[in-house]
Amino acid sequence: MASLKDVRSGLADFVSHGTEKCRVLVVGDVMLDQYYYGEVTRISPEAPVPITRVIETKETLGGAANVAHNLALLGCQTEVAASIGADHHGGRLRALFEKRGISIYGLVVTGAPTTTKLRVIGGHQQMMRLDFEETEPVTGEDAERIFMVAQASLSDGAGALVLSDYGKGIVTPELCARLIEAAHQRGIPVVVDPKGSDWEKYRGADYITPNLKELNAVQTSPAKNEDADVERAARYAMERFGIRAMVATRSECGLSLVEGNMAVHIPTKAQEVFDVSGAGDTVIAAFALALAGGLLPEQGAYLANLAASVVVAKVGTYAVSKEELFAVLDGEAQHEP
Repeated sequence: MASLKDVRSGLADFVSHGTEKCRVLVVGDVMLDQYYYGEVTRISPEAPVPITRVIETKETLGGAANVAHNLALLGCQTEVAASIGADHHGGRLRALFEKRGISIYGLVVTGAPTTTKLRVIGGHQQMMRLDFEETEPVTGEDAERIFMVAQASLSDGAGALVLSDYGKGIVTPELCARLIEAAHQRGIPVVVDPKGSDWEKYRGADYITPNLKELNAVQTSPAKNEDADVERAARYAMERFGIRAMVATRSECGLSLVEGNMAVHIPTKAQEVFDVSGAGDTVIAAFALALAGGLLPEQGAYLANLAASVVVAKVGTYAVSKEELFAVLDGEAQHEP
């Protein structure tokens, strides 16, 4: 591995001038995140529940769509293969994709509703969440259409494939196997953000990006958040499920890249943490972007760790921009020994 100074220098140049040349395909469970912010001053006379007077509303891209959002803001040419419903939420999701310059060609309309999470927040307290979703596996003609649009993207110059699994039915064992094979036939690396303990369906993937809780879900002996223990757990999971390498995120301890005989442990950037939601989406986006740009995995892991440091300092689902990431890189360079 190059010196830390060399890694930083290469990353700054890449973020400044190289991301626009990269293309990444995201396949997974896209979602619409809706937020209703308000104030609570009284209890309803109809039932013992607080009345929230809505002051502000916000819509953002969630789930696999947040991965795509991060990629687009970092300057990457971003494509998505996923399903949405023929409903209002699906229309809003399309509009947000188009606003961010993300291709909507791969959004397949099915009979299921668009997965949507609606949150009601009074003051700084989340009071309620409403979920609009169906989690049955996508099969038959719908699954075939998703595979076909994904395969077209892989054949048309994608530099990396991200499988973003939120357990909502898109990332099935059958689709995983077909896409991993199709990507490898074209020399395209596959990066997986896993869900649950059924990692068998990810067999053959190049990289997997679990957090420590997700990593421990597939262990016989849970790992502590220590370098040696995380490396042991990573190698066990890699061998058990036939995955070539791992980028394990470790909250306040940063992240670990385990590949071949190498293990690189990257400490987190010291700062105040407000919200870790969405950090995993940012990590896989930045790492896949680096692979698509031809960078070393170590560089990708370093870039992903810095990108996540921006996101956890924000409240709610947040996508890091190219300008923000460059500013963090520049700040790191200023503090070089």
